[in-house]
Amino acid sequence: MNSCSCNCRCGCVCVIAAAVSSVLIGIVTAFLSLTEAITVTPVFLWVVLGVAVGYLAVLVASASLVRDSGGCDCLCAIISAVLIGILGSILLSVVLLGVGIVAGSVLSTVLIAFLLAFFALTVSGSACLVRCLVGCGE
Repeated sequence: MNSCSCNCRCGCVCVIAAAVSSVLIGIVTAFLSLTEAITVTPVFLWVVLGVAVGYLAVLVASASLVRDSGGCDCLCAIISAVLIGILGSILLSVVLLGVGIVAGSVLSTVLIAFLLAFFALTVSGSACLVRCLVGCGE
């Protein structure tokens, strides 16, 4: 865990794929939100906030219980991607709940796109984490 050299190629590829897919999801979300094809309600924001906080609690508890679990050397990069997704989801859902959502507003569209990009990074990073812990594609 101390060396984050990324010797495990599949872990690094997985993190890059997770980041690219979350950016694409953010762009598509921005387009659909700007054209008002989708709307985001406060209930959705509360659900995203709850899922992100719950996942953060599980990740912290798991990390404190399991140290040096083996797996690939790229584990810290995957955990970093998941944590960035979680913290971004929490921050943006709180901001959007506090500010309020204005349908058709460019600022709301950008914030919603970033929120869903961070949430997608959390989900896809979790898939990478599971893949790495199970055996990293061996």
